[in-house]
Amino acid sequence: MNSIQTSAPSATVSSCLPAGPNVKVHAIRTGFVQVRKSQQQSKGTGLTRAANMLFDPEWTDWLPIYAWAIEHDEGVIVVDTGETSRVHQQGYFPSWHPFYRRAAHFSVHPDEEIGAQLRRLGISPRDVSQVVLTHLHTDHAGGLTDLTNARFWVSEQEYKRASGIGGRIQGYLPHRWPRWWEPNFIRFDHGPLGPFDSSMSLTRSGDVLIVPTPGHTPHHVSVVVRGSPSLFIAGDTSYNQQMLLDGKVDGVSPSVGIARATHAKITALAKEQPLVYLPSHDPESPERLTNRSVLTVE
Repeated sequence: MNSIQTSAPSATVSSCLPAGPNVKVHAIRTGFVQVRKSQQQSKGTGLTRAANMLFDPEWTDWLPIYAWAIEHDEGVIVVDTGETSRVHQQGYFPSWHPFYRRAAHFSVHPDEEIGAQLRRLGISPRDVSQVVLTHLHTDHAGGLTDLTNARFWVSEQEYKRASGIGGRIQGYLPHRWPRWWEPNFIRFDHGPLGPFDSSMSLTRSGDVLIVPTPGHTPHHVSVVVRGSPSLFIAGDTSYNQQMLLDGKVDGVSPSVGIARATHAKITALAKEQPLVYLPSHDPESPERLTNRSVLTVE
């Protein structure tokens, strides 16, 4: 199993800490997002649950938007592309959509975009060999235009859900995807990983795996970097680690039951092996990455 080299944030991009020869993992903050608290943590049921995400008077603090770069001896793998500074251009978001009118604020500067930050790490965006998109919400796919040479992996069902007018109604921005973008569809053909029934390996050595983690979206995925400890790059399986431990589901997840079932698999994996849990909007994710602070489940 590979030794993992991790990195902690310095300003927006992280700096490397030597820990082994095989893998380096970087947390890359691509700006901030602020949402209503009922999105971060579900309140109510049915239509009330959906309405709370638009009308809850309480907002979260500014939450980081993390993408991740895995330097591997088989090539650089990026997990999610973060957000783009184009969100501040007039007309970038559909003015008719209630979510963008009422439920989200963004703060992204050009030097926070993933391409610029990879270059500060000494990685040319053109040298990224693979990109995994945990899902296609804008704060995870906004930086697609910076990574033109990579092989992109996304769930086929997520891609179909996000496409066309149906996707736009659900809050995706398919009209902002680059015209040249042609993703590859994830094939869960590598066998199980602990409680996860199936996985897909991104490396010949089998140490970087995609696993299905439905919840936040029905076909959401996460990435596991196997090591000692392993890293669980979690996308939006929860907004932070404490919510996972408390069994709290966000307001976006269409099925609370499915999201909780995914939470149970993550915590079960953490009981089987040391696991660092890294959701995309948790301010404490980079510190856990640096310190290799494992998920402790009672």
